[in-house]
Amino acid sequence: MTADGERSEPGERSAHWERVQALAARAERDRERFEAPADPPDEARAMAYLREGVGPAISVYVEGRTGGDLAAFSEAEVSRLGDAVSTWLGLYARCHGVERDVDVSLRQAAEVLVDTRNVADTAALLTRVPGDGPR
Repeated sequence: MTADGERSEPGERSAHWERVQALAARAERDRERFEAPADPPDEARAMAYLREGVGPAISVYVEGRTGGDLAAFSEAEVSRLGDAVSTWLGLYARCHGVERDVDVSLRQAAEVLVDTRNVADTAALLTRVPGDGPR
């Protein structure tokens, strides 16, 4: 059974497998290469993690769950996308000078993005950075 409650055989992949893998690999590279800003916040870099990482990762999930042919994401795909989103949200927080492990489910992040329709507001709500929520 997948993390979305649908049946899937071991090793089964959705049509989004390659995008999931590319996003997960990018998140890992971004985490490995991250250097804290000397004078936080580094708003431009924080927003780049959202626009180029969080947004596209959640988009893959939402497209797969709401498209005409629902994608049965494997547990590995959901896990990789969720880890990528958490990584980028953590880097977003670190760009603001806040060390924080962000443990949020992919579904929760997707729901917040659908509700806010704004990746910056989504990040602010999920990380409480900057301040106490959306600007």
